[in-house]
Amino acid sequence: MNQAFTKNEKMINYLKKASVYEVNLRQYTPEGNFEAFRQHLPRLKKMGVTIIWLMPIHPIGHQNRKGSRGSYYAIADFFQINPEFGDLDDFKNLVSAIHEYGMKIIIDWVANHVACDHQWTFTHPDYFLRDDSGKFLAPYDWTDVIQIDHANPAAHEEMLNAMCFWVKEVDIDGFRADMAHLTPLSFWSKAKSRTESIKPNLIWLAETENKEYFQVFDMIYTWKWMHGTESFFKDPNRGASKLLEILRTQEMDFFDGGLGLFFTSNHDENSWNGTEFEKYGIYFKGLAAWSFLYAHSVPLVYGGQEIPNTKRLLFFDKDELDWNKKNEYFLFYQKMMGYRNSLHLSEVTNWVEHSAQVFGFRRANDLNAIVFLFNISETAASFNLIDYGWKGNYRVVFREGALATESSSDIYLLPGEFILLETVEQKQPSNEGCE
Repeated sequence: MNQAFTKNEKMINYLKKASVYEVNLRQYTPEGNFEAFRQHLPRLKKMGVTIIWLMPIHPIGHQNRKGSRGSYYAIADFFQINPEFGDLDDFKNLVSAIHEYGMKIIIDWVANHVACDHQWTFTHPDYFLRDDSGKFLAPYDWTDVIQIDHANPAAHEEMLNAMCFWVKEVDIDGFRADMAHLTPLSFWSKAKSRTESIKPNLIWLAETENKEYFQVFDMIYTWKWMHGTESFFKDPNRGASKLLEILRTQEMDFFDGGLGLFFTSNHDENSWNGTEFEKYGIYFKGLAAWSFLYAHSVPLVYGGQEIPNTKRLLFFDKDELDWNKKNEYFLFYQKMMGYRNSLHLSEVTNWVEHSAQVFGFRRANDLNAIVFLFNISETAASFNLIDYGWKGNYRVVFREGALATESSSDIYLLPGEFILLETVEQKQPSNEGCE
């Protein structure tokens, strides 16, 4: 490590109230460009989005290209804009508009590999690994990209210059690091030091579950939870204790205040493994709600989930979202984002494992408490707060069915149904976030 970073408490506090919204620009609108997406900003602001994550904005290579449009992650030039999306001025206008709406923007950064015909293959071929025959080496079976030689400091230096360019010239607010663990932590340490000398308090999201990367990053992925819950809800013999066990396994990756990115879908999951409806069925909404309320989470919404998008989007070709449909889940995400932003609770959590059917928790401090209950079974379930010693008056914050009553009354939940309750006398202590 070049530099040891201390946890950015201000940023962590901000992220504990934030929500990330991922944008697949190609598929988002018929035009698939910056300007067309910019027209959606008022709606996203109203929904409560705080951080917009754009998949890679750079030109895509042609050599060994997959499909008609290629992979976002096969980058041909780190200093340029994919002409499919517009030009640099268009991107600057988008970033300015996002800031005007009080939101932040992070861009995807691919530091491990580049397109087979990246400009560096002509100007700096020594930046890449080669096989025994002298050909550029592809990581894994990713035939449309080649592997950067991380032992070459010049390659890292050029990459750092590119990252600084987007911070300095366009005023972005941070990075989502693609497969971050494939690139040495020392590189990311330098990247954070360099870019934050230009603009402090950037957002750092790592696609990894390697907890060492918390030395640089604020958030890491939660694949264990994502894969575990998919298997869990396809198991007819599931129980609440098993779900808590899956969470405990994931929590081992968090330390010293680190946060996990929790999601029911993203660009990889949707295209390759299925929609949230395929993976979770009637339980997807309860899982989504949980991700907004869990103490160590930062929730991710993949663009189009609010419609909802019910198809697997093509990855290498044009396959746009259908915004002519009613935004059926807009109000759901709006309420979850808004409520998350208003929470002033400690991380102390009392877990619920009730009759193998109900999974949930109570979070509280000296002033307030919330209770989240989720029927994870295939049959109706009942729950009484008094059974757990949780006395007092509670009101329903969110439920799609009939309202619940006081804590002494039974709460009935249909399969897949969830309910969020809060103490009636909610008080709001002062709290400072990240500006």
